Amino acid sequence: MRRALLALAGALLLAGCTGVDAPDAARPSADPGVQDVDTALQSCPEQTGDTVEAADALPPLSFDCIGGGTLDLSRAPGVPTVVNVWGSWCGPCREELPHVQELADLAGDRVQVLGVVTLDTLTAADSFAADAGVTFPNAFDQQNDLLAEEGLRGAPYTFFVAADGTLAYTQLRPVQSVDEFRQLVADHLGVTL
Repeated sequence: MRRALLALAGALLLAGCTGVDAPDAARPSADPGVQDVDTALQSCPEQTGDTVEAADALPPLSFDCIGGGTLDLSRAPGVPTVVNVWGSWCGPCREELPHVQELADLAGDRVQVLGVVTLDTLTAADSFAADAGVTFPNAFDQQNDLLAEEGLRGAPYTFFVAADGTLAYTQLRPVQSVDEFRQLVADHLGVTL
């Protein structure tokens, strides 16, 4: 009995070290496929840019998008791009995500705004996005590959990517308002919104 309790305590301690609040028990096994979700999220834009060869770029990963299409981080976006990483399980993400939508609405075609849902279920992420009024395109990174490749834990994070695919800046804390987003876009992408 004591050995079982020690094993359980050790497992709980290890689980608490991940920096992520997404319990495995919250992930239903019958989650739909990424392309099978009936969603208000827009599809990811077609990416036709050159392959990014720069060392200062996001990792060359590709994810299915919840609204359709694919997000291929190995290709230059062709326009300044904001990539916000979030999960429905993340309290600060819940506060920040409406500001990301405001940025998407404000940016028009001057800045592309994309989301990457991480360590989540499709149903939970889509439900939260709908409740928050989110419609901008979102890719699905269930295994947390992007943040793991970047050496980051938890969420939210926001990447500011230049048109040529180079990583201009990484915001390591939640953004508090659309005005703060506007300033970050001006400072790091050179676009005034």
